[in-house]
Amino acid sequence: MAEENNQVLPQEGEQQEGVQLSLQDIATVVQIIDICSRRGGFEGQELEAVGGVRNRIVAFLNAASEAQGQEAPEGQVPVEEPSVEEVADD
Repeated sequence: MAEENNQVLPQEGEQQEGVQLSLQDIATVVQIIDICSRRGGFEGQELEAVGGVRNRIVAFLNAASEAQGQEAPEGQVPVEEPSVEEVADD
């Protein structure tokens, strides 16, 4: 059976809005990669590919920010307080 397409298409007379992706969103992706890495979310053989993508994203973010005359934004993932187990391990 063919897979269903669940995309919502604009109705007649409506204009489809363009997808928006900000430098802040891209910075958040880098932060998510870092969090997943710290938590052991990647296996050893995946680390080179994940690190390469992360480095390219950071390079793009820095170049785009510089071109706009801004500092590279920080990610927007809330910072968690370390759990009691994490503190005890230190």
